[in-house]
Amino acid sequence: MSTTARDNGAAGGQVPDRGAAGGEIAAVGHADLTPRTLALVESAFLERLERHVGPGPVTVRCGAGAPLAFGRAAHASGRRLIVVVPTHNGVPAMPPRRDRMAAGELLHLADQARLLPYEPDHRDSCVGADERMIAAGGLLLAAWDGSPSNGLDATAHLVAYARARGIPVEVVWPEGAERGAGEAVPTPSVALRARGTAEPPGARCS
Repeated sequence: MSTTARDNGAAGGQVPDRGAAGGEIAAVGHADLTPRTLALVESAFLERLERHVGPGPVTVRCGAGAPLAFGRAAHASGRRLIVVVPTHNGVPAMPPRRDRMAAGELLHLADQARLLPYEPDHRDSCVGADERMIAAGGLLLAAWDGSPSNGLDATAHLVAYARARGIPVEVVWPEGAERGAGEAVPTPSVALRARGTAEPPGARCS
């Protein structure tokens, strides 16, 4: 896995040149997916990736919920996976406790870690990191149930952000998907189990 430091500088409405992004597919979505929904989103995203023409990599911000489902699907589809990792003063930051198992698995699956300065415990800082990630890509895939953004979740805002900049958006919300009151447990990947692949570190809960 390679590591690059990159700040796309999309804050304040400045949109970087997407031509250098190589057709990256940015993926965002709700963090509070139920374990069953995590599996549904993974399967739906894998189907989308296998239908898409073009070899573009998938980029996700390191975290639990939808990013983990997207990361697993990207790996299962054979696409390159880029994981955006928070940094503080140039040093990788420890993810919040709720994200640590998912972060470990995503970094295990990743082809590249992209270092980006943001505060993983600060909602607005995370939204800014997602905006930079989206602005650098050519397509946004979002695990979104259609609900408005609130003080914790900003998926609706990120979908609107991409559309306002002319970036194509595809919403992934399979029938039967739902959000939970707590955090999704990173249960083993559906795609990995189906293909007989060993579970990556962090896939099991103690």
